[in-house]
Amino acid sequence: MSIDDFHPQSLAGVGLVLLICWLLSDDKKRFPIFLTVGAIAVQAVLVFVLFGLPPAQAALQGIGTGVEALGKATNEGVKFVFGFLATGKDATFIFAFQVLPVILVICALSAVLWHWGILKWITRGFGFVFQKTMGLRGPPALAVSATVFMGQVEGPIFIRSYLDKLTKSELFMLLAVGMSCVSGSTLVAYAALLKDVLPNAAAHVLTASVISAPAGVLLARIMVPADKSERTSDFEKMEEKTYDSSIDAVMKGTSDGLNVAVNVAACLIVFVAIVALINLMLGGFANPEGGTLSVEWILGKLFSPLAWAIGIPWKEAQPAGALLGTKMVLTEFTAFIKLGQTHDAELSERSRMILTYALCGFANVASVGINVGGFSVLVPQRRGEVMSLVWRAMIAGFLATCMTASIVALLPASLFIHSAKVGGKAPIAPAPAPASAPAPSSAAPVGPASTPAPASVAPPAAKAPASAAPKA
Repeated sequence: MSIDDFHPQSLAGVGLVLLICWLLSDDKKRFPIFLTVGAIAVQAVLVFVLFGLPPAQAALQGIGTGVEALGKATNEGVKFVFGFLATGKDATFIFAFQVLPVILVICALSAVLWHWGILKWITRGFGFVFQKTMGLRGPPALAVSATVFMGQVEGPIFIRSYLDKLTKSELFMLLAVGMSCVSGSTLVAYAALLKDVLPNAAAHVLTASVISAPAGVLLARIMVPADKSERTSDFEKMEEKTYDSSIDAVMKGTSDGLNVAVNVAACLIVFVAIVALINLMLGGFANPEGGTLSVEWILGKLFSPLAWAIGIPWKEAQPAGALLGTKMVLTEFTAFIKLGQTHDAELSERSRMILTYALCGFANVASVGINVGGFSVLVPQRRGEVMSLVWRAMIAGFLATCMTASIVALLPASLFIHSAKVGGKAPIAPAPAPASAPAPSSAAPVGPASTPAPASVAPPAAKAPASAAPKA
């Protein structure tokens, strides 16, 4: 393992994220030092375990195989209903037929796994870990773990009867963690979008969502420190989501998936249209580099210092910054679609891997509305409090995924090379840390976003993604 295997540049990303959150803290004198060290260590250890241990590698490889199988199975159902539209003429990638249907299938499968008790015990296991390692009380620990698998609004449903009893810090933490993770169903969609440009894509997106949860908890505790009245407690008896039978779980899961799929499609249509309209208005102006002024160009400039800080070489910081901005102001789906269309001339394979972790979260403007609407139903008496916290929670969630990306970029590239070989894909070539790069003066991630891809686009490779999954 050579010195080029390590990239200390990414320490700037970790430091920048912690600094921004501390500056936005309600009580700057109460910085959780031990929690900070512990959360970073947990993230690094999880990555080493998942990508370094042969049994974990085999499990990740199995997940990748399962994702491909889900995509093929879903495509059969889509072809039965929509015929030739499901395959896409001339290898055209049609989002509505090749991504959204997977959301329906994954939501139905998730409901069945919950009814059978499999997903229920996995969720409770993660909740126990969060409770014991990060000092969370039982109900919020369970909600945090459920959020990793179920989504930003679905997670808190598990402790609905306790939401009005949570402290301000715990409520903010649920909002922040919800925006730092994604739902289990959307992970399949992202893997499908990236499978042609990133080896072992399914393993990376799964790892990204799981290890971003500790980062979300940490940054939330920095910005809104824990209430002194909080005490760690054992799990209490809570209401659980139940189904009458396996068939009932399939039907209700499918119905929930339909709502998610429609929401994803509607958000993409509206936000793509808004960005296109802004680009038309900017079209008459030239940027300082001589090209046409656009939302993408502005976002690239705003977020390029942050992109460099998390480990992206400076020569690739502009397109990487545009993707970070796209994720925040539009949706992570839009950013992943664009990432799946990038070429080696724009972003190296290592940069695409880092960005996969940075983009894998629900922290965007659309999610602000989703959270306000969801929590207004779950706990209407705290709607005003949710509205006062949700924008800061979006920043915390956005920074949590950037912190995760920085930690992954710090780790030796050989770790992921070996994992890629196990998965049967081309390995990620270790890229030496940039010899010189300008130190960013500031990079607070508060800015506009970028334009999403159209409904029909040419795939990055000859083969178009066949599957995808829901956004919670």
